[in-house]
Amino acid sequence: MITLRRGIGTIIARFLTQEVEVEPALPLNLSTLTQLLHTGDVILVEGHFRISSVIKYLTQSTWSHAALYVGGGTCIEADILAGVQRFPLSELTPYRIRICRPISLTPEDTERVIAHAVSRLGARYDLQHVFDLARYLVPLPMPRSWRRRAIALGSSDPTRAICSTLIAESFQAAGYPILPEIPPLPHDIATGRSVLEIYHIHNTGLFTPRDFDLSPFFHVIKPDMPRPFDHHNLVWVP
Repeated sequence: MITLRRGIGTIIARFLTQEVEVEPALPLNLSTLTQLLHTGDVILVEGHFRISSVIKYLTQSTWSHAALYVGGGTCIEADILAGVQRFPLSELTPYRIRICRPISLTPEDTERVIAHAVSRLGARYDLQHVFDLARYLVPLPMPRSWRRRAIALGSSDPTRAICSTLIAESFQAAGYPILPEIPPLPHDIATGRSVLEIYHIHNTGLFTPRDFDLSPFFHVIKPDMPRPFDHHNLVWVP
């Protein structure tokens, strides 16, 4: 039964990782990007896959994937097919990306973050999460407050990996926060969606790429354009 479920999950995962047509991004200069990055940076990616559309809808965000830069031109990610793996930075140059840089991480902290991510290499992706995300291939109207819960449905197995949760756990292993702790509020004022969502994140332990973008503990950096930019030299099409 487990083998059958794993086989079905793999078929669904392959379907979800098929590319879809999207608006092309400006190409990134690999040399410039490598010089810009610091070890321990989180790279958010706007993916081109079917699963990317699902995650972007459920999180109401541009970002569908996250990777951890570990230096030497390599990153670590939780891939839906390959599991937790290293991959070359050059694979990200066709995509729109953002860099989220932890503000107060020390070199010792960085070593702990990287060590935790490295220790998870080879871990498999949470196939239950794959099954649950597949339900939302057709983005039916859904109340905003339900979307976080929808994406959290398959996150119950701590031995499996989900891209942004893996990275969040790596930072938490070094005692570095992702989102602020919200103190208990009286019931009559604890009705804001953002507050409830943060409570839900802490309760489930599930983080999404969007959380690094919103976090007050990370600086958000746009990669430099691959060439000098002067708006006076632009040629506008009439």
